[in-house]
Amino acid sequence: MANMTPEEYHRFMLGTARTGKLATVREDGRPHIAPVWFHMDGEVIVFMTNETTVKGRNIRRDPRVSLCVDDEKPPFAFAIIEGTVEIAQPTPAEFLDWSTRIAARYMGAELGPSYGKRNAVEGEYLVRLTPTHVIRQKGVSN
Repeated sequence: MANMTPEEYHRFMLGTARTGKLATVREDGRPHIAPVWFHMDGEVIVFMTNETTVKGRNIRRDPRVSLCVDDEKPPFAFAIIEGTVEIAQPTPAEFLDWSTRIAARYMGAELGPSYGKRNAVEGEYLVRLTPTHVIRQKGVSN
């Protein structure tokens, strides 16, 4: 097992569209984990969630989160990003742009615009995760 270089980390995070597993803290202190589609803005992780979801309610109350992204095929790799989130206040055009960019990563360029439009609606949050600590490992089975 070895640490990824910063360049390897960015390729890992933005190459293959892997679902991130977002951990948030419930009001009673229990953890909650949910999958998210994401993109990156420099070092910041950008994702969306609805205000009515458990993770949406949790991040409004407590901005501390952890995101795990992993490659489940040998030789295995993963990144764990700890940090704090903020609910962005984008313009409608910025919101649609990010929603479309995220959707295109997972659904392809052809379907990205329709999924982006579907997801950039009232009640959805555009969330920005600023890392405070990152663990990035490759070759776990080596």
